[in-house]
Amino acid sequence: MAVRVKLRLTNSILWQTNMAFDLPEHLQKVQELIAEQTPFVIVTMVDARGSAPQIIGAKAIITSHGIVSGTVGGGKVEAKTIQHAQSILAASDGRTCDLLTWNLQTDVGMTCGGEVKFFYEVFVQNDWKLSIFGAGHVAQTLIPMLLQLRCWVTCLDQRVQWLDKLPTHPRLKTICSDDLKGQVQHLDERSFFILMTQGHATDLPVLAEILTTLRPPFVGVIGSLQKAKILRRNLKELSVSGDRIESFYCPMGMPIGNNTPPEISISILAQLIQRRDALGIIQHKTKSFEYTSCDTKQAELG
Repeated sequence: MAVRVKLRLTNSILWQTNMAFDLPEHLQKVQELIAEQTPFVIVTMVDARGSAPQIIGAKAIITSHGIVSGTVGGGKVEAKTIQHAQSILAASDGRTCDLLTWNLQTDVGMTCGGEVKFFYEVFVQNDWKLSIFGAGHVAQTLIPMLLQLRCWVTCLDQRVQWLDKLPTHPRLKTICSDDLKGQVQHLDERSFFILMTQGHATDLPVLAEILTTLRPPFVGVIGSLQKAKILRRNLKELSVSGDRIESFYCPMGMPIGNNTPPEISISILAQLIQRRDALGIIQHKTKSFEYTSCDTKQAELG
């Protein structure tokens, strides 16, 4: 008997959840908005007491233009829900979620009594974009790490077989081209530009094109101090201005680790995050702390 009661309860919950919103339509709209890079908020009624205008589990998807899918009850409740969701989108303060409880009389202005609780999930298009020239060993390690963060990555290479080794991901775009220099004009100027092609001969024309036609927030080239000297000499010979010649990082990455692809990738990733936060590209709370006396002493001892 206990088993039958449990099964009946489970079936009842599933039936009620399915009636709360149209799941296929909901998922399709979410995919569309992500593909269009449109910011949106998913609002879910997570609890209700009294004369609630919808059932628990009801969902609505809201953009700056209003509701685009679902409903959480219509009328004054839904109007207030839309207003709050749009205020979150407009604030761009880094919030990823919010939980609010409203009294239908005192907070919403309805005559019927009761309470509703809404959970807001915020999905905002991230402005951190990275354009990586070269899909070699370091890129094969670095790009999967980047895709775990809030960013969009474009990787360009002449070798389709190396591009094919990269993971399939909705935030990764690959471009195979024999004219990497010519691809620069099609990329977002706000991108971080990372050059790790097959060598100096392929890095130089791309670097010169970036420095003479764009003003990106970050340009980095994998290599050594000797390579940096040669690159800057060659750029001067190509009549690139002095301030632009001094604007890129080479060697790229933090001075940590060894020269294996995984540790090079970690050092580069650390620098990219450091520059991203310094420029305020993503509005979020960054880590901040002070070293203790013990940490300072250990650092002094090496």
